[in-house]
Amino acid sequence: MTDYQFRPAVASDVPAIAAIYEKILAAPNPTGWEAGVYPTAETAADAIACGDMFVLCQENRVLAAARLNSEELDVYAETPWQDTAAPGNVLVIHTLVVDPAARGQGLARLFISFYEEEARRRGCPNLRIDTNLTNIPARTLYKSLGFREAAVITSEFNGIAGTSLVLLEKRLH
Repeated sequence: MTDYQFRPAVASDVPAIAAIYEKILAAPNPTGWEAGVYPTAETAADAIACGDMFVLCQENRVLAAARLNSEELDVYAETPWQDTAAPGNVLVIHTLVVDPAARGQGLARLFISFYEEEARRRGCPNLRIDTNLTNIPARTLYKSLGFREAAVITSEFNGIAGTSLVLLEKRLH
């Protein structure tokens, strides 16, 4: 069994996280993200500065990263959530990325499992995530992990106009 470690990201992780973003953006991908717009090294640095970026490492090599916090996009207010949650009872995962060189190893599933455990630790029973409508691999993964698609809303997303976001939720029991 391969040993993986989750930990809060630190400033020295920015180049590795940015390199993952760049690999994803360099190849045809369904994320709807745009090179130079979102995500960027600044995206990672800002999340690290806020203390809510986490990385999945193997032997100190960053293989995956995501931001975990209670910040909901503006479009979340328009969403008919099945579970309405009081402020502070929601944990959102943002910009989950896995190094393309490490795909196929179940790392996204492992990160979602970490996300759920972190939500339990924080006392946040409601999980939320969004992804691009065209990101069928992510949508399939999230559904297989018990997430429910609550809505599809088209808006500007991190500077990218006309993004159709699928908003998903899961209630922890």
